[in-house]
Amino acid sequence: MNSLLDQIKKRRIALELKQHDMMLRIGISRQQYQRLESKGNPRLDTIELIAKGLKSELLLIPQEKLNAVLAVLADDNSSLIGDPSKPNTADKEKSSSLADDPWQGLLGENE
Repeated sequence: MNSLLDQIKKRRIALELKQHDMMLRIGISRQQYQRLESKGNPRLDTIELIAKGLKSELLLIPQEKLNAVLAVLADDNSSLIGDPSKPNTADKEKSSSLADDPWQGLLGENE
């Protein structure tokens, strides 16, 4: 659970939000949110509410597909770091196929 709580906190900070801001976004007090973020054991509906408040989505990723999903996410992040006005041809081909369907083949052909 700590990993999820750490991710929630990191996402909030990345959005430059304070714990108090979550009250306006999801309707729980700063104290409740602070407790949840530090050592809470939130219910699934609370996690879904927090995810929406943090402009995020919850995903259930099959363990055997986790590395493929992480690779796609890492590739997506690395393309954001470089100069987007000067992509090389390999990156351009890869990014166009990812733009069409970034999850293509991750869950198998029939899934």
